Amino acid sequence: MDFRIMGFDSPLFHTLHHMMDLHEDGDNKNNPNAASRTYVRDAKAMAATPADIKEDSKSYVFVVDMPGLKPGDIKVQVEEENVLLISGERMREEEKEGAKYIRMERRVGKLMRKFVLPENANRDCITAVCKDGVLTVTVEKLPPPEPKKPKTIDVEIC
Repeated sequence: MDFRIMGFDSPLFHTLHHMMDLHEDGDNKNNPNAASRTYVRDAKAMAATPADIKEDSKSYVFVVDMPGLKPGDIKVQVEEENVLLISGERMREEEKEGAKYIRMERRVGKLMRKFVLPENANRDCITAVCKDGVLTVTVEKLPPPEPKKPKTIDVEIC
């Protein structure tokens, strides 16, 4: 995060910014237990991406806010057979000549959520629709299994 954008241009904030950059560079040679840069970035992305999950009799519906993203910038994938991964990245707008930001409050960067799908989710029937910055992913349910009928065994007389 660049503190200068928010109007904090003091030496203290410059030092904090430098320390955060060192941590994000992934220099984990001194501390092998430190989180990797990718892990930290993904954790931040998941924490900052709100979502709702609804269930009805035929499907699971995941509603995720993806502000400022075009449908082509959003990826919906199923990993490891049962993990629904929704991701995208919102890039910072290019500054035009003669104009500068006074304040930047809108979020830029990676947006991501992961959801473990229930066992009865049909991984082959997934649809995704993005409208007005809201992504709706619908995962159809598998039909319930047929109840097992008891097996009848004939009793023989000896």
